Amino acid sequence: MTLRVAVVGSGPAGSSAAEILAKAGIETYLFERKLDNAKPCGGAIPLCMVEEFDLPANIIDRRVRKMKMISPSNREVDINLIKEDEYIGMCRREVLDAFLRDRAAALGANLINATVHKLDIPTNDTDPYTIHYVDHTESGAQGIAKSLQVDAIIGADGANSRIAKEIDAGDYNYAIAFQERIRIPDAKMAYYEDLAEMYVGDDVSTDFYAWVFPKYDHVAVGTGTMHVHKASIKQLQAGIRARAAKKLEGGKIIKVEAHPIPEHPRPRRVVGRVALVGDAAGYVTKSSGEGIYFAAKSGRMCAEAIVEFSNKGETIPTERDLKVYIKRWDKKYGLTYKVLDILQNVFYRSDATREAFVEMCSDMDVQKLTFDSYLYKTVVPANPITQLKITAKTLASLLRGNALAP
Repeated sequence: MTLRVAVVGSGPAGSSAAEILAKAGIETYLFERKLDNAKPCGGAIPLCMVEEFDLPANIIDRRVRKMKMISPSNREVDINLIKEDEYIGMCRREVLDAFLRDRAAALGANLINATVHKLDIPTNDTDPYTIHYVDHTESGAQGIAKSLQVDAIIGADGANSRIAKEIDAGDYNYAIAFQERIRIPDAKMAYYEDLAEMYVGDDVSTDFYAWVFPKYDHVAVGTGTMHVHKASIKQLQAGIRARAAKKLEGGKIIKVEAHPIPEHPRPRRVVGRVALVGDAAGYVTKSSGEGIYFAAKSGRMCAEAIVEFSNKGETIPTERDLKVYIKRWDKKYGLTYKVLDILQNVFYRSDATREAFVEMCSDMDVQKLTFDSYLYKTVVPANPITQLKITAKTLASLLRGNALAP
């Protein structure tokens, strides 16, 4: 009997999972509601993802080697990558997602343009799950109601995951991202050739940051805030537009986007033979708001666990088998999430702490530690002396800004 696995959602998480499953000869069904979906996203990917996921050069719109951090008082700190061959990749999600999805399909995944709306969950460990969906392939938006039986399911269908709801995976805190794609004059676009900007301040985000990231022929200008402040999102977007007004002068908005972003892993990421990955699982980091690499990596790690157990002769993976992926994930990346959670709680509390944060970013030790951690996705330990220096400088920055909490 051939193992049948459905992957719901074909973003970086779902397509990466489907690719691994299809390569292993597992009968793989990849569901995607909207094949031309362009998720609102800063679109920054680390260097390690380009190499690890074998992304071609045409996926990368810009190779950013300079970052500009801008404080509430408009103090600017320039951060430059030291090594010539290092960069942060800027991409459009519709381009990246389509590439990963098409690659999975070419390797044998059955791509289905459909909306999944219900699961029939079996009462034992061997009976199949039944997926009920509306197929849009032949009848467009209206679609045709169909069903499919599979042995296991990977939910990669984003922050509003239907799969998570069907298995009662629990809720999590989430943020709202709002972004405008703005096409600016060529002379101004040249300024952003290899530069990205991050703005902090209550005027652009009460608990996050705002960004201006360069893409192929435009800049992505956006902000984010926790859902409890979602009523103010347009006001915050007006704030970043005002802060960057001179650099965006003459620009034309070509697309407006908004989307929820999880801020913490769900209480349950594996239930029965259903596993959640990517945004559906809550794998977006605090402080940086990054999720693309972690989505793709979680999809791959989940699929690898399924393949591993199927290779041992286990026809159908159990809940225990799937939870091995969770254990491996938490061991590899748990510390990264904890560190970034602490950083957000410390530095995003007020404009005073944000000023201290930007001041701290001017330190070369901090820049090296930050970029090494970002580019290669590990919490890189500094040697004890450097660590003490960074801690002392951090406290000094907070004290100078009268921002140190009791």
